[in-house]
Amino acid sequence: MAAWFLVVFSVLFSLSSANVQSKVTDNPADQLVTTLNANRTAHKEPALFDNPGLACIALQYIKAYQGSCDEVGGPDAKKPPDSDFAETFAPNCGVLASSLSPITGRLLGCQSKYLGPSEAFSEILMTKDKSLEILYNKNHTQVGVAVSGSDGGSPYFWCILFSGGKTNTSFVLEGGVAKVSRPGCFSGANDDCNGARDWSRTPPTWTLAVGALIALVYAVGL
Repeated sequence: MAAWFLVVFSVLFSLSSANVQSKVTDNPADQLVTTLNANRTAHKEPALFDNPGLACIALQYIKAYQGSCDEVGGPDAKKPPDSDFAETFAPNCGVLASSLSPITGRLLGCQSKYLGPSEAFSEILMTKDKSLEILYNKNHTQVGVAVSGSDGGSPYFWCILFSGGKTNTSFVLEGGVAKVSRPGCFSGANDDCNGARDWSRTPPTWTLAVGALIALVYAVGL
C-alpha cells in the first residue's frame, strides 16, 4: 500500500511542479532529488541536502557497472567494492578522500528504456519495501543522484547514494567544483546536462511500442 501511495504521489507531484522544475534545471538528476525530497517531507521526514560531491560519486558508481544491467539485480547482482570510493570514485570526481563519509543507503536501478525522473523514481527505484525503508531512513543527512546511459544510450542507470555525514565537511570538492564526466548527469552541480535530454529523444509512438524491457532494481541499506 505504501509503494502504491508513492507511485500516485510522484505522478501528481511531477505534474504540479513540472513548470517550476524546468525553470530551475534541465538536469534529470536534480529533478529526481526534488521528487525524492518531496516524498520525504510528505512522510514527515526532513529534506536532504543535495551534495554534488556525493552525486558525482554516484555517477562513478554507475560507470563501475560498465553498462551491465545483469549485475544490478537478480542472481548475478554485484556492487563495486567499498575501496573504490577512496581509490577510484573520489579522485575521478575531485573529491577529497579525507572528506568521504559513510554511505547510509543506496538505490540503484537499470532498464533498457529511458524514463523521466518521477517515473524512474516510482516505477524503478521505489518498487520494494526495502527501498521505502532506505528512503525514509532517519540517519540520512544528504543525498547524491546520478542518471546515465551506457555510451549515451541504452541501458539506462539511476543511482541514489545517501550519507549521514556533515553537509559542509563531507564529500568536499577540490576547488569547489566537481569534475564533469560524460555520458551521465549528477545532481547539485547547477548543470543543465543536456546530454540527458539526448538519451530520450525518441518519437513518442516508438517509445510506446518498445517491448521486452529489462527492469532490475537493486537496493542495499547499510
